[in-house]
Amino acid sequence: MTLLPFIVLIGAMFLMTRSAKNKQRQAAQMRDQMGPGTGVRTIGGMYATVKEVHEDTVLLEVAPGVHAFYAKNAVGAVLEDAEYNRIVHGIDPDADDTPVVPDDASSLTEAEGETADAEAADEDKKTDLTKPAAAADAPKEDKRDGDTDAK
Repeated sequence: MTLLPFIVLIGAMFLMTRSAKNKQRQAAQMRDQMGPGTGVRTIGGMYATVKEVHEDTVLLEVAPGVHAFYAKNAVGAVLEDAEYNRIVHGIDPDADDTPVVPDDASSLTEAEGETADAEAADEDKKTDLTKPAAAADAPKEDKRDGDTDAK
């Protein structure tokens, strides 16, 4: 009875170390897939292209003409070409050339003649906020300090 908790504890430790070793092995395989021209994402979230692969380091092109050395362990993911181009360059190979639907659907239902008529009606509805010419030409009464408009 006293051995059962001890055996369970050792079994749990064995399973945890096994899964950690599995993750390390998968990460090493992923880093072995790197080669010149491969798109990668670093653990810091920066996207770059591999230029050279060395024993413990990798030379990445982080921008056109800008190169930096990184530790191989700093590479978080090796990306497929299509995914890298979609993220970095905005190229979507699966995109078709269908027209984009505008947010305002009313532009889809109006005919061209109706649109011109609607614009003309909007011009008529606008309020003129300028002073009328008659009010601008009217003489102004002189008022002095203390005078009021009382009638």
